[in-house]
Amino acid sequence: MTAEDTKAEKTKTEETKINYIYIIQCADGTLYTGWTTDLEGRMKAHNSGTGAKYTRGRGPVRLLYSEAFETKSEALKREDRIKKLSRTAKLKLAGLGREDTAWKKTKPST
Repeated sequence: MTAEDTKAEKTKTEETKINYIYIIQCADGTLYTGWTTDLEGRMKAHNSGTGAKYTRGRGPVRLLYSEAFETKSEALKREDRIKKLSRTAKLKLAGLGREDTAWKKTKPST
């Protein structure tokens, strides 16, 4: 297999991955918008403190909204548009109102 074949195979594999954008709510009530090819794994990363720098120390997080795209380019363009939305518009996109966001982390009972 040549280097060109390897590059073509890698590109083909990347193109077959599903690309997601997502909105999560942190335990402090703030919203975070991101991009990934592994939504479940990314949620685990955010909740374990190994996700985005912004979400570290703000966990746990909960998924409010996601969209799937065929290409990374499409997903990143959509992520950029969503990041420019107001908080209210993001909640509306997720089908939520103000009263639906009163979620906070709970301390384990001892």
